[in-house]
Amino acid sequence: MSNPSKANVLWFLPTHGDGRYLASTHGARDIDFKYLRQIAQAADQLGYFGVLLPTGRSCEDSWVVASAVAPWTEQLRYLVAVRPGLQSPSVAARMTATLDRVTNGRLLINVVTGGDPVENKGDGIFLPHDERYAVTREFLNVYNDLLAGKTVNVQGKHIQIEDGRLIFPPVQSPRPPLYFGGSSDAGIDVAVDTVDKYLTWGEPPALVAEKVARVKAAAEKRGRKLSFGIRLHVVVRETNEAAWKAADELIQYVTDDVIANAQKTLARQDSVGQQRMMQLHGGRRDKLEISPNLWAGVGLVRGGAGTALVGDAQTVAARIKEYQDVGVDTFIMSGYPHLEEAYRFAELVFPLLSLQQHDNVTSLRTRTGPVGEIVANEHRAQSAS
Repeated sequence: MSNPSKANVLWFLPTHGDGRYLASTHGARDIDFKYLRQIAQAADQLGYFGVLLPTGRSCEDSWVVASAVAPWTEQLRYLVAVRPGLQSPSVAARMTATLDRVTNGRLLINVVTGGDPVENKGDGIFLPHDERYAVTREFLNVYNDLLAGKTVNVQGKHIQIEDGRLIFPPVQSPRPPLYFGGSSDAGIDVAVDTVDKYLTWGEPPALVAEKVARVKAAAEKRGRKLSFGIRLHVVVRETNEAAWKAADELIQYVTDDVIANAQKTLARQDSVGQQRMMQLHGGRRDKLEISPNLWAGVGLVRGGAGTALVGDAQTVAARIKEYQDVGVDTFIMSGYPHLEEAYRFAELVFPLLSLQQHDNVTSLRTRTGPVGEIVANEHRAQSAS
């Protein structure tokens, strides 16, 4: 398999909450605009490729937050969700073109079909799993054509459009890149026809390799080629011992009752990806290292991405390279709390990776400004090397 030589690393804007511990008000933070702006500006300065904004009723609206935060950053890209079935493809295309224009081409699109039937019903969607992907296919066919400058007339099963057109095109041509995650047969079938980057949650490398091979083969049959990304949390420290201690502390306030209630809620989802996440730990807190340095503790209480890379910088970088070896070129990372961990991950791990960085970002490997506090008001701090 290909080994992408340069990785794109994105961070996460925690619009559904943040803190020093999971599932607890201990060390919890008020997620307001200023805090989200701090995280975005840190990610921009540190050289992250972009940030993911989550979607769903547990989150602030990703489009509004991205529109508010983006003017405070320079190069950072924003991975924002379109929601087939929740939005008209024409309205979504206008929103996409507008945000791409006002950010000068810094928009990435995350296509989210939605995997929680209860939440879907709250949003007015009552379709079964495979039918939702049929809607996604119709949506993306219209959406992609509109963003490519075409006039659209469609009489589909789920979507009807007459004389659909965009007046203002996006900055990126033919449109911002489309990211998509779906582990089911129906999801993969849609992905290989319509999107650019296929995403997986943080499964062990062997399982990711199988999924990448499966999606590649399906895409090749359609004459298409996709790239691949992975969504992971990270707990990195200067030693492996300190990292595992920090992982344990992250869930120190998570009780068995909290786990049971969380797993019951997550079990209602018909998302195959979510089911695969839950199977990795089975709701048990005694077998959380499911693969070397891959820890499933986050998934005990959090939906979606439920695994974290845990270790010192060299170990975490080595695990990232294992995913690169099976074809992954994009890493969407996060850590609690997200402001401090954005710095920690960049400072410890970025120097060990080959990154696709922005032209205006000074590499962390060639620091030229004041680094560290001036000792006794007179001397520069000594190098750690």
